[in-house]
Amino acid sequence: MKKTHIVLLIVIAILIGFIVSVASDYSRYESFRSLGENSAKEYQVVGFLVKDKDIVYDPQVDANRLEFFMRDNDGEVRRVIFLGSKPQDFERSEQIVLTGKMKDNVFLASSLLMKCPSKYKNNEMEMQEFKAQVKES
Repeated sequence: MKKTHIVLLIVIAILIGFIVSVASDYSRYESFRSLGENSAKEYQVVGFLVKDKDIVYDPQVDANRLEFFMRDNDGEVRRVIFLGSKPQDFERSEQIVLTGKMKDNVFLASSLLMKCPSKYKNNEMEMQEFKAQVKES
């Protein structure tokens, strides 16, 4: 083998190792308890909106600040501060995935993803009704 081929294989191996290590950082969800009080690294936490506690969002004061409480999959409830605008239909979300870090028992979220299947369920029901009508005729 030529030296260039060997160097190229080494570079490819290093790149593959780097990609695998970066991808593994977000491969699993953490719980609030596992993060502790303070974390310098960003983690992903999945959970549910606690609807019986206050959701604080006042676009006239600060349109890029949303505060709410979330219960993770282990049942731990924490206050969350998301520095971004409030997503549409936030209160109807079924599940929330947050990316961020913990500081003084508050989760500071840098990104927020919601799972809202209700709008798809309505479309499914309409489609089933339509199919039933077609079969009848």
